Amino acid sequence: MHSRFHSAFAQLADNLRSALAPILADEHFPALLTAEQVAALQKATGLDEDALAFALLPLAAACARADLSHFNVGAIARGVSGTWYFGGNMEFIGATMQQTVHAEQSAISHAWLRGEKSLQAITVNYTPCGHCRQFMNELNSGLALRINLPGRAPHTLKDYLPDAFGPKDLEIKTLLMDDQDHGYTLEGDALAQAAITAANKSHMPYSNSPSGVALECRDGTVFSGSYAENAAFNPTLPPLQGALNLLSLNGYDYPDIQRAILAERADAPLIQWDATAATLRALGCQSLDRVLLS
Repeated sequence: MHSRFHSAFAQLADNLRSALAPILADEHFPALLTAEQVAALQKATGLDEDALAFALLPLAAACARADLSHFNVGAIARGVSGTWYFGGNMEFIGATMQQTVHAEQSAISHAWLRGEKSLQAITVNYTPCGHCRQFMNELNSGLALRINLPGRAPHTLKDYLPDAFGPKDLEIKTLLMDDQDHGYTLEGDALAQAAITAANKSHMPYSNSPSGVALECRDGTVFSGSYAENAAFNPTLPPLQGALNLLSLNGYDYPDIQRAILAERADAPLIQWDATAATLRALGCQSLDRVLLS
């Protein structure tokens, strides 16, 4: 079991600990639970889905990298496939605050980058901030997304974001988590192709600036992140943050990064290169290359 889970795991109920132990035994547990694993945990504990998600929140919060705030927020995004995806807030010492990933963004992008098609609900241990409410409004689940908070009855995003402004107000038809493939040609080595594949998945209806990042770890494992824009612009998630989020959720650390590649258009209205390079330098990674989409 990864050391980050030790304290949270020790506080769980005995029957939940026993059922989780073999799942968490992998040092690189991918911070998700399949539908089959969720069902097995329910059977072992007698908890319904909502109660189980609340019980698991301490493990999600343990995934946070709150190096600046020391305030761990955990979220669990529940996909229509039945898979549950953990997320935690991620802060990067030496970079700017704008590079921070909120827990809800972490769980949602985790689900999206794993191929989830839509979300049923998201469970969070603290009330979502306005930034996250706006980020969630970009999803194809829209204002019907159910939000579960400790000690409160479930409510929908519409309840937390009244009189909302979002992609539909701008006549955007393809929403975050809808299938997208921008058709850029795969070229270069395997890492370059992973970055291009991530760029092809980008959600960027406002700027038409596709981009993707692929990170290669020293053991050869690759994590990719796709660019995810938002109608309000600021809650946009850069591709590097998507990749770093997956890397961290899977139990890797920033010194494990051996090489990074950014894929983007040379003539795009928005360019990720400078921000990507600056953040990676702050994390100790100097090996960044760029491949131009064609």
